[in-house]
Amino acid sequence: MTEQIKPVTVLGGGSFGTTLAHLIATAGIPTTLWLRDEKAAESMRSERVNARYLPGLKLHPDLQITTDLQAAVAPASLVLLAIPSSAFRSVLRQIGTVLAGKGVVSTTKGIEQPGFRLMSQIVEEEAPCARVAVLSGPNLAKEIAAGALTASVVASEDQALCREVQRVLGSRTLRIYASQDRLGVELGGALKNVYAIISGMAAALGMGENTRAMLITRALAEMTRFAVHMGADPLTFLGLAGVGDLIVTCVSPQSRNYQVGYALGSGQSLEDSVARLGQVAEGVNTLKVLREKAEQEGVYMPLVAGLHAILFENRTLDQVIGQLMSAEQKQDIDFTRAL
Repeated sequence: MTEQIKPVTVLGGGSFGTTLAHLIATAGIPTTLWLRDEKAAESMRSERVNARYLPGLKLHPDLQITTDLQAAVAPASLVLLAIPSSAFRSVLRQIGTVLAGKGVVSTTKGIEQPGFRLMSQIVEEEAPCARVAVLSGPNLAKEIAAGALTASVVASEDQALCREVQRVLGSRTLRIYASQDRLGVELGGALKNVYAIISGMAAALGMGENTRAMLITRALAEMTRFAVHMGADPLTFLGLAGVGDLIVTCVSPQSRNYQVGYALGSGQSLEDSVARLGQVAEGVNTLKVLREKAEQEGVYMPLVAGLHAILFENRTLDQVIGQLMSAEQKQDIDFTRAL
């Protein structure tokens, strides 16, 4: 019964955070949405619409909206984090002690540098007594908000926490599958953003379906190779948090990183492409971090190296494609499960 479920708080008033908070409140669970901007919060309270990120979604009347971080977190048993990676640690530092004993679920798909820290690792560092999970999958916020059938993955070694997240988020239109491979699920969510930029560029340049299928498939092999090297389970990348998330991010015009790539492929500068979006595109920052880490670890990632060369090394797309197509023709799948 929903009346037995304790309050839930969602931190982050972007499209995904707003969608999650609305869905949870719609299920009859006491829900609070926190965001930084008091002007935006007041508008959402009075108009019941997130005009900037989800103008077509009428927010549930019982959803509480606040800018008081401590008050938002204190009563909650489950806290969902939908904060941009650039602000992730600074927010966690303010509430680390308050999160002790609570379930904390990161939905943020990014990597912090220096140190190559995933978001769930930041949670562990700033809130060492929290119970930690990640949520990832092919989850376009606007489609979820519109009631489109969707599935996602919650990953944690804490199986009780996984079941709690499934109870809170599972509905007629949203299925939540569980995984114990937190590392793989989180890496899948972060890495696919890089390849969505490449896919958007390919679409803008009018590349054929064969080419785009090749790029997406090689992207899956490349990101899996890296994740397995870091200790993830390769089978994770055959599921929703791997190939599922990669597909939707690489083919949907709703994907922010795809939009950045499309603008780049249309001849815009990186700065203009990001500024035009008006939202966070995690793939640009992840590209820099991933390129450096791959070189340090000696992991072969030609697509990452190629995109980095285009964006930050003044190489042309034709030059990069020529280099990729003339490279040694290796095995299709060249990673195995470590025994």
